[in-house]
Amino acid sequence: MDLKTASALRRLRLVSAPEAVSFLVLLLCSVLKRTTDFNAVPVMGAIHGVLFVLYVLFWLDAWNRTKWSFGTAALYFVLSVLPTGGFFAERKLRRESENAVIAARARQEGTVNA
Repeated sequence: MDLKTASALRRLRLVSAPEAVSFLVLLLCSVLKRTTDFNAVPVMGAIHGVLFVLYVLFWLDAWNRTKWSFGTAALYFVLSVLPTGGFFAERKLRRESENAVIAARARQEGTVNA
């Protein structure tokens, strides 16, 4: 894995958890708006919107660089629209990047011809 691919995965991983948190907080704000006088939906909606757009942009970049199959790319996109999916995406991306680093080091040391 080259440096740009690793960076693309890292960016996607780093934005996935905050995007999931903002989605959960937005849902909470929506409930509070309807049950109390508290209305933070416009602010949280904007924050979540920015984080979601960043997630989609980083997802497209990672898909382009890693050459994921359509199924893998679709999984990461579906995880972005589920309320807690960003947490699962972050864990899965961490494992994927760690495995890629291990494979790259093995190739570099000449122990694997892949």
